[in-house]
Amino acid sequence: MSKNAQSLSGIALQKFKKNFWGVFSFGFILLLVLLSIFAYVLAPDNSQNANWGDLTIRSKKPGFEVKMISIPLKEKPATGFGDYFFGKEQDFSKEPISNYEVQKDKIVYTLYNDDPKVSIQKEAFLKDFPGYKNTKDVAKDYIESQKFYLGTDKAGRDYLSRMLVGSRVSISIGFVAVIISLLVGIFFGALGGYYGGKVDALVMWLVNIIWSIPTLLLVIAITLSLGKGFWQVFVAVGLTMWVEVARVVRGQIISVKEMQFVTAARALGYSNFRIILHHILPNIMAPVIVISAANFASAILVESGLSFLGLGAQPPIPSWGGMIKDYYGDIILDKPYLAMVPGMAIMLLTLAFMMMGNALRDALDVKN
Repeated sequence: MSKNAQSLSGIALQKFKKNFWGVFSFGFILLLVLLSIFAYVLAPDNSQNANWGDLTIRSKKPGFEVKMISIPLKEKPATGFGDYFFGKEQDFSKEPISNYEVQKDKIVYTLYNDDPKVSIQKEAFLKDFPGYKNTKDVAKDYIESQKFYLGTDKAGRDYLSRMLVGSRVSISIGFVAVIISLLVGIFFGALGGYYGGKVDALVMWLVNIIWSIPTLLLVIAITLSLGKGFWQVFVAVGLTMWVEVARVVRGQIISVKEMQFVTAARALGYSNFRIILHHILPNIMAPVIVISAANFASAILVESGLSFLGLGAQPPIPSWGGMIKDYYGDIILDKPYLAMVPGMAIMLLTLAFMMMGNALRDALDVKN
């Protein structure tokens, strides 16, 4: 098939595939999305919000390894398929140990402690492990080494697990905020661009008011009015980004509403709603897609700033911005990675969206 016979979308796709950094960024974003969806499957700590921790192993460096003993709880919580996506309640108590001794009807173990002079011994009895007849099998199945690849935080929680689960906030806020900004922005932009006159003046008056308020201050105001929380942040960020979409949609509609295909649609008696939805919007979506990619990156940065200020996702929900807030003071101490790891993750994700947006802009540019 010749290039002239290809559809515009097919040509744009071929141009996008030739852009190495655009394809690489898209693959990186897709990888992070998959990691966030299956975070609890991949995370070493699959408890809800990766919130299990022990103060005796707090602030350990990457690669730290310790033996763990797990003791089943008498009342086990219900489990289901949703545990793979939302974490599960712990059905056992887990403690780090330095050594243990297997006896006839019990296991005597010493709790881990950085100070060798402090030695606390505890006992786990055979009767606490249903289905087992000797303590050797219990020790084999319930005592194992656990490695913390990114170390632990100040609460003794696995930092890798917190990073994986925390990626959900940054990635999901991009999707939700962009969807909200598209719905609101396209609605107001289409009204102002298509009808013009007083309607356009009213829309632009509203856009200019929102535009004149600093984004972070507006998000903080909306967040405080809605209350602190997970979904409140999503709505607040989305409601501040629609003005960019509205301006782009308005300008594009003004440039195409007098074209022949729109005139023909009016002559056929189509309603204004149908003309906008089925004839105009499909022909102006290229710049909207590009601005959406930029809004993804902006939403991630705004959420990180809110979490840093304590207005984002609230504990115990992990978020990359919140992790930076908790550990930015350690940058000048001996554990700078606690703040640098989530900071690098935010930077790479934002950079990937910006580079993909640039690649989409080049691919959708009909002049090239």
